[in-house]
Amino acid sequence: MFGKILIANRGEIALRILRACRQLGVPAVVAYSEADIDTLAVQQAEEAICIGPADAKRSYLSAAAIISAAIVTGCDAIHPGYGFLSEDDAFAEMVRAHGLTFIGPSAEVLERFASKATTRHLLAEHGLPTIPGSGLIRDDAHALEEAERIGYPVLVKPSAGGGGKGMRMVRSPRELEQALTICRSEARAAFGDDSLYLEKWLEENRHVEVQVVVDRYGNAVHLGERDCSVQRRHQKLIEEAPTPALGPESRRHLCESAVQAVVAAGYENVGTLEFLVDTEGNYYFIEINCRIQVEHPVTEMLTGIDMVAEQIRIAAGEPLGYTQADVDPRGHAIEFRITAEDVGHDFRPQAGTIEEFQAPGGPGVRLDSHIYRGYEVPPYYDSLLGKLVVHGPDRATAIARARTALAELRIEGLETTVAFHRAILSHPVFLEGGFTTNLLDRVGPAAFVAAARD
Repeated sequence: MFGKILIANRGEIALRILRACRQLGVPAVVAYSEADIDTLAVQQAEEAICIGPADAKRSYLSAAAIISAAIVTGCDAIHPGYGFLSEDDAFAEMVRAHGLTFIGPSAEVLERFASKATTRHLLAEHGLPTIPGSGLIRDDAHALEEAERIGYPVLVKPSAGGGGKGMRMVRSPRELEQALTICRSEARAAFGDDSLYLEKWLEENRHVEVQVVVDRYGNAVHLGERDCSVQRRHQKLIEEAPTPALGPESRRHLCESAVQAVVAAGYENVGTLEFLVDTEGNYYFIEINCRIQVEHPVTEMLTGIDMVAEQIRIAAGEPLGYTQADVDPRGHAIEFRITAEDVGHDFRPQAGTIEEFQAPGGPGVRLDSHIYRGYEVPPYYDSLLGKLVVHGPDRATAIARARTALAELRIEGLETTVAFHRAILSHPVFLEGGFTTNLLDRVGPAAFVAAARD
């Protein structure tokens, strides 16, 4: 096991990693920007180090600053969390070149799976069905040609990164030409890579992902699947498991196919394979995330497996201590992403002081958050304040506990999405488990809030 780990991230995930390190008995150092000096992770850490100004490019995205911080504080490993440099193969290689361990897939694995377009072809060769799409787009003329071949509507996607950035659905050549410029710009700004590819757009689909854990010796398990269909502009808002979209046999086939394919393709560490499921229950692989996911607590609540600790153990060279037969998901779990956004004004990000904060409690309730009364939410980063996760023996119980927890949760001083989540829990489409990825964009979030008031 490592002697000391540098946590190179911020917010709730930095605190989550710190807790996992403590449970493993591993000392940890929290790296922070000047804007994050008052975060809960920094306050609770035995050791912390400033890595630069608020600008992420000069702090959380600065490989030199992070590696220097690890060396100065005597760390022998770096945990990147999610986002920032968590899937950057060049950074992982730099970490290794300085005698440190990157907690995640190796640089070679990250490079192999770096391009979403290439990964689709790679995993298709190992048995996963994929949606019709293109390779990397060379120029606008090539994109128009490929779109005609695939058939409109198509989805323009960045080959690097995720989180809905650089993505647009288009229904005509004119829309495609306009979207290409926007998507390249967004992808370049977010990921430093403006390469794009096209994918056939399924009008009605569910977004389902499979969690896998693979050690360096080829031992692998899946930890079930999660449904991430409640989205706005390709940004996940609510995740739950198991998915209401699949029956037991389809679920088993999906998960087994996913874990077999990534092992055959040479994957390592914790990873998430994302699929679209059509109205007939057919599934299509779209991408893999080579890091811990924001929604990993959903799977932890079902399985009892600490996934961040698993990341650390695997990176340290330990083999999996269990087999697929030992994984026993139980009940139903739902996660609500609580963000500092004004739903009434197109989810406009908010910044300001948390004037009042009351966390919910009770059986099956978990809140992963870095905020507290008096905390100043900075304007420089994403708007995630925390993740409310509920668990119950069945979906109905999980929803009932979610209603109670959201009623108890108080965050005052700025606009948040708490009221929006309460509204979702009153909407018949969600209660029936029939949400699709485009429903919220089609009808608008205000419709759900209005329905809840009625």
